[in-house]
Amino acid sequence: QVQLVESGGGLVQAGGSLRLSCVASGLTFSVAAMAWLRQSPEKEREYVAVISRFGGSTYREDTVKGRLNISRDNAKNTVYLQINRLKPEDTAVYYCAANSRGAGTTSASEYDYWGQGTQVTVSS
Repeated sequence: QVQLVESGGGLVQAGGSLRLSCVASGLTFSVAAMAWLRQSPEKEREYVAVISRFGGSTYREDTVKGRLNISRDNAKNTVYLQINRLKPEDTAVYYCAANSRGAGTTSASEYDYWGQGTQVTVSS
């Protein structure tokens, strides 16, 4: 059974930083593409960052590029998302997702497995 477990969310002031973690089990992590997506009450679920099995990364252009860093540690079956200079509009539930075929897509529908999400709340 595949499980993705996120952690690291919380309440932070604008301008602060957070590092989210996602530990995967039950899949061959080293061949999976991993992504972070987020959803707020006002918006549909949107991708934030994707990292391929080889470590190449893609970031959402419009609001987050330059403030985020996605990384992975295959020895620990863990993917991370560092978010810097947080803004109130970053407030959302952040989800970790895995594409077991290794396809590093920005389309949420292409991901096979999802975590339960971790809440990030940014106060102004």
